[in-house]
Amino acid sequence: MVRIKHRYLLVNILYPDQKTTNVKLIGRPGDHDVPYSVQFRQPSSDQLTVQILLRVIRDGVATLFGDYGSGKVSSSLQIKYLSAATSTAIIRVSRDHYRLVWAALSFVTRLPKPLDQPCVIQVVRVSGTIKKAEEEAIRRARISIRRAQRAAKGKDVAALGGVQSADAPDEDDDLAMINGIEDRDGPGDVDEDSDDMV
Repeated sequence: MVRIKHRYLLVNILYPDQKTTNVKLIGRPGDHDVPYSVQFRQPSSDQLTVQILLRVIRDGVATLFGDYGSGKVSSSLQIKYLSAATSTAIIRVSRDHYRLVWAALSFVTRLPKPLDQPCVIQVVRVSGTIKKAEEEAIRRARISIRRAQRAAKGKDVAALGGVQSADAPDEDDDLAMINGIEDRDGPGDVDEDSDDMV
């Protein structure tokens, strides 16, 4: 018996248009001192639901790959996690066709009618297990919080005449972002998609 193998895509929804973001930035209208790590990472509207995100993905796959892509993806496509507060989602799709979904997500520029908001969907990690995708989401959230805190702290110190900069090198080893986004299995790694289950 052959088990169906899946891939989990960890995605962030970014809102590059400052006029339509859901969170108003604190400060003067011309103030651009908001840290870069916070500028595009805004919470999504509460109207963003699993059904809307599924519709965006299915429409994107149908537009790019036609009936072939829709048929290949439709049976395994599922949203496992969606957080409007962090604008993060985990999408499950079959291992053989996850690149179709990835391509469709890359071409999304606007959320559909109830929201009607410009956005960019960024695939952050592709993993064979949901556990690794969740761990990466938590790790990246912690990194964003630390960078924002460090940037705010650097501005406070700079305002007081200190020499500490927000661009100082990280003291934490876990703050380095991974260059590759695909989960590369090492020689000792075993996950639910191991090939010895054929």
